[in-house]
Order: sequence, then C-alpha cells, then structure tokens
Amino acid sequence: MIEPEVIQEHVDKLSAEMRRGLIVLVVMSQLETEEYGYSLLKKLEEKGYDITQDTLYPLMRRLETQGYLNSDWKVDEPRPRRYYQLNELGEAVLEALRKEWKEQFKVIEEITK
Repeated sequence: MIEPEVIQEHVDKLSAEMRRGLIVLVVMSQLETEEYGYSLLKKLEEKGYDITQDTLYPLMRRLETQGYLNSDWKVDEPRPRRYYQLNELGEAVLEALRKEWKEQFKVIEEITK
C-alpha cells in the first residue's frame, strides 16, 4: 500500500504544474481594473489562489512587455506604486482565453468522469 504522504507529494507536484498553466488567465482576469502588485497578491489570496511575489511581479512585467497591460507609477500615495491594468489588446486576449478555458474545461470534465 502506498503511504498517503507519498501520494500527496506527487499530487502537490502535479497540481503545481496545472496551476502554472493557468496563472496567466488568473492574473489577467484580475487586471480588468487597476491594481498594484501587493493589492493583487492580497486579492488572489482572499479568493484562495496563493501566488508569491517572485512569481507575480515578473509575470506582470512580462505581460506588459507582451503588450497586454499598461502600467503607471502613482507617487501621490505615501509609497510610490506601479499600477497595472489590461489594455484593449489584453481585454480581447483575456476574453478569448476565458472562452478557451471554458471549452477545455468541458472537454476535460467529460474525459475525467
């Protein structure tokens, strides 16, 4: 019999792989309104999706470089913060990703029954 700890170790690794595949969709879906990194971390955490700063910040910079996000420094607060938000291309891509996710989810759900 396989020990539950061994099974959980394998599940954790495979689950992390699945999460990596969905992280772009998750982050982009939260940037329809303006957010700065820490606020986005907290927002995702409250919704049950844990992500580290080391993952989030490079992802947001990459999404900006790829042309999906705009960013703006706001210095009118006690600490300067860089706010990110989807631009027109980002909104269109997010909508297409949502549609793709829903279609894939249906197929996967049917296959894994």
